[in-house]
Amino acid sequence: MAKIPVIEFTNVDKIYGAAGDTVRLEALKDINFKIDPEEFVAITGPSGSGKSTLLHLIGLLDRPTTGNIFVDGIDTAKMTENELARLRNQKIGFVFQQFNLLARTSAKNNVELPLIYRGVKASDRNQMATAELGKVGLGDKLNNSPAQLSGGQQQRVAIARALVTNPSLLLADEPTGNLDSKSGGEILKLFRDLHTQGVTLIMVTHDPDIAKMANRQVVIKDGKIWRS
Repeated sequence: MAKIPVIEFTNVDKIYGAAGDTVRLEALKDINFKIDPEEFVAITGPSGSGKSTLLHLIGLLDRPTTGNIFVDGIDTAKMTENELARLRNQKIGFVFQQFNLLARTSAKNNVELPLIYRGVKASDRNQMATAELGKVGLGDKLNNSPAQLSGGQQQRVAIARALVTNPSLLLADEPTGNLDSKSGGEILKLFRDLHTQGVTLIMVTHDPDIAKMANRQVVIKDGKIWRS
């Protein structure tokens, strides 16, 4: 029995600006691709190629102008904003270049945040967040605030937060961009380990050496997929 793709784009265009506007930007044009469970895919391309737009569409942070986006076989085209937010929380974990942690909140409470949105009770949140931080090597940093953690440790907290809901997909946007080479290498090793454990991973990167870590590369140029 064929596996249902985690992500599937069919004939997706993204245009900024309405018809008749003086300035209209075709950010993405006729995008068709899919990502299967347990794949590790790198999305690459030059600056301005459409990587960020593609990332926002994959993460359901924006809607296509035309075409359809399926997440675990679910067509998102007619969903309300609340329904999209719920689907994001259930299916997608995000790791950003800037970490996006709450500054005055402990590592454990940062990891608990997506569970609060799910309505998970406090005792279960505590247990799940503690376990996830242990998996990324921060079992002894539960009560540390981001200011008390190195950049690499902050990114590990962000990864734990992304994984605590057991998402279908982990989406990483330039996850080593703000890290020194040693910390960046440690984070990349963690991603490799996660993929080995069966996590489906999409990493957006401009670094060809990092992209080579993936088992497939999607190359985007001028809003079109050149290779997938």
